[in-house]
Amino acid sequence: MNAVDSATTPAGLSGLDLLSSAVILLDGRLLIRYLNPAAENLFSVSQRAWLGRSLVQLAGTPAALDNALENALRNNWSYTGHNIAVTREVRDGEAGQTLHLDCTVTPVDAAGTRLLLEFRPIDQQLKAIREEREAVQQQANRELIRNLAHEIKNPLGGIRGSAQLLERELDNPALKEYTQVIIKEADRLQDLMQRLLSSHRAMQPALVNIHELLERVRRLIHAEYAGVRVRRDYDTSLPEITGDREQLIQAILNIARNAAQAMAGHGEIVFRSRALRQVTLAKKRYRLALELQVIDNGPGIPEAIRDKIFYPLVSGREGGSGLGLTLAQSFIQQHFGSIDVESKPGRTCFTIRLPLSAGKDHEITT
Repeated sequence: MNAVDSATTPAGLSGLDLLSSAVILLDGRLLIRYLNPAAENLFSVSQRAWLGRSLVQLAGTPAALDNALENALRNNWSYTGHNIAVTREVRDGEAGQTLHLDCTVTPVDAAGTRLLLEFRPIDQQLKAIREEREAVQQQANRELIRNLAHEIKNPLGGIRGSAQLLERELDNPALKEYTQVIIKEADRLQDLMQRLLSSHRAMQPALVNIHELLERVRRLIHAEYAGVRVRRDYDTSLPEITGDREQLIQAILNIARNAAQAMAGHGEIVFRSRALRQVTLAKKRYRLALELQVIDNGPGIPEAIRDKIFYPLVSGREGGSGLGLTLAQSFIQQHFGSIDVESKPGRTCFTIRLPLSAGKDHEITT
């Protein structure tokens, strides 16, 4: 077997598979000899397809990267290129995303390997800080809303009961219309309070097939919105995950229902599932994770609320309660996962990432 066709890590460089940073090994001709799982995820490529191909095909020829490569080879010393713009290949028919990276180039000498490249997204640290800040804020929001819901729920019961008693004493049908308004509005508010409190119930974990859950949501969306087409793009090789079936269905349904409402009941939603390797979720490193994307071709999330879309009572739709995405985020976080969104007119993508196994053999604490 040719050296560049080998899919094994060169001797002396074992352990690169477990790194969270993207690592690529090159030979003296700048041909790729190895990509670790983080590099495969970052560039959306597979090692099998890219072994033996030129780095230029993968990363282009940014000046900062060329200088770092040249200096490392000439002086046999590590150099770092900053803010390197790399455009990923077209993926699943969509335009490739432009990545902004720092890259440290280190000379090595191991079984024909000449250079070790370590790529780090320059916004990775900022994103981690932002996610941690948002998690704290969301926890505070949930506690505030839970307390408010408890305080509101009990008086509502008294208001509803009093309206019922009053209705029995009234002989004028016109006046009973007013008591019915009170009763119906009290019921609506009680339902709202119950939804707020439901995110705090204890989980009931079990092994679930994510595609069975997606099919359940797909049928519900078809029943509610006949003009919305739900297209499937599944990786059917994915194993089962450990999770609360009802919470996961509700989280996905809330996202899909929001999409259908944003499209006014006419458009397309895509359910896409993929496996990811070496992913950090809730400050823990997992060898395997599930990536689930819910993509719609609607008008997009208004820019004014895009950064606050998961906050309670924030809605881009008139008459919306602003609770669906808050509950979805709460349920996903209870599963030690993450949820984020990218949106522009014509394409909104919610991305959910969940550990594929909670077992210690699949988990690496960082």
